[in-house]
Amino acid sequence: MYLGIDIGTSGVKAVLIDDEQKLIGQKTADLSVSRPQPGWSEQDPLDWWMATEVALDRLHREFPAEMSAVEGIGLSGQMHGATLLDANDDILRPAILWNDGRSFAECAALDARADFRGIGGNLVMPGFTAPKLEWVRWHEPEIFSKVAKVLLPKDYVRFRLTGEYFSDMSDSAGTLWLDVDERRWSDRLLEATGMTREQMPALIEGTEPSATLKPELADRWGMANSPVVAGGAGDNAASACGIGAVEPGGAFLSLGTSGVLFVSTDRFRPNTDSAVHAFCHALPETWHQMGVILSATDSLNWLGRLTGSDPAELVKAAETRAEEGEGPSQIAFLPYLSGERTPHNDANARGLFAGLSQSHEQAELARAVLDGVAFAFRDCLDALIAAGTKVDRLTALGGGARSRLWLKIMASVLERPVDIPAHGEYGAAFGAARLGMTACGIPSAEVFTPPMIETTIEPDARLTEGYQEPLRRYRALYPAIKEVMS
Repeated sequence: MYLGIDIGTSGVKAVLIDDEQKLIGQKTADLSVSRPQPGWSEQDPLDWWMATEVALDRLHREFPAEMSAVEGIGLSGQMHGATLLDANDDILRPAILWNDGRSFAECAALDARADFRGIGGNLVMPGFTAPKLEWVRWHEPEIFSKVAKVLLPKDYVRFRLTGEYFSDMSDSAGTLWLDVDERRWSDRLLEATGMTREQMPALIEGTEPSATLKPELADRWGMANSPVVAGGAGDNAASACGIGAVEPGGAFLSLGTSGVLFVSTDRFRPNTDSAVHAFCHALPETWHQMGVILSATDSLNWLGRLTGSDPAELVKAAETRAEEGEGPSQIAFLPYLSGERTPHNDANARGLFAGLSQSHEQAELARAVLDGVAFAFRDCLDALIAAGTKVDRLTALGGGARSRLWLKIMASVLERPVDIPAHGEYGAAFGAARLGMTACGIPSAEVFTPPMIETTIEPDARLTEGYQEPLRRYRALYPAIKEVMS
């Protein structure tokens, strides 16, 4: 048996799988986010640990025999969160999360101070860990002076599980302190924020064993032996492990609250000019790129709040419109409701409907949102291609992937087939459990197999052609609205 634990922003999820990778059970425990000031986002690391305890306690109660046979544990988690510990391993302050924007001013200073783009492979953004420490350095100097260790969310949970400080390459690449090409901490980038290697956890690959579970915790959860804990992965790399996207070109699109276009690569391929994320993958000698948009299904959620409709009703209205023979919306929609990452790296970018008339109704607005999010994914794809990455097909993940219309739009706009996995568990927690298997010595080739595909949605040539002019109009809007807003 193998256990996967995913430390998310809204909750902790634990899954239990057997030797055949069949899902035995899963449990979750909720988390909340504190927002003490506008643009701030924090969590108490103790809440991650307590939620992990709750999830594992629930698994143990329901599946005591299966939990007793656990041999390996894998971890995944939200990236970038700054967890600060003192010399006694006490938490110095609430963790500053991935979606916290307070360090915006510090980013420009860091960018001018060291080669974060070349060595770290990414733009200096408030979401990353290094700018958060720079903010603490200048705004909370007493706390900064006491920092003995900086851990990412899943690695704090690892510390509570094992008593050891470790991190994997994929998660550590999101700190901006890693030399992503060489897969090691960069002294130059650490020094730029007043940090040292001694304050960092030891680095291992995601497939490697880090430490073993504390005996008292193994007893608590009825485990016959203390399982090995794998290096693990950041949440998107773990999701890639869950669907077998570990070979160069393996790719998925995630239609969640935010949107991600993820592609595995055979080497370090940065493209900072278009705000592409270039990180290590969870497997040795493998990297990945991500194009990220901040409001995917969240754009539908926003429209639902605006119109008093459930997002599922909006999608249904758009689907009815399509069944009646209507093509792309004549309304243009920019999904930059919370700013945008790829390709603009503009926290101040804002959303827009353009081309509204008296005749337009809710279904037209809903279709415009589906189209606009697809266009944002096209921008991500083009940015990845510009970095020399080949993408032949994509696997669809996330809640938005339940809409066949949206996936048909995606396939036609991206001009790539989109595979829909058969029913099963393919998320980050499942990928983490797979990493737990490799830490026990099972070869990666036997573990990271792709899922069975239920169906493939091919691009519709007529729809692709019909989207050329709407895509052009969409791309013209960002420069125009940026000029107006400035």
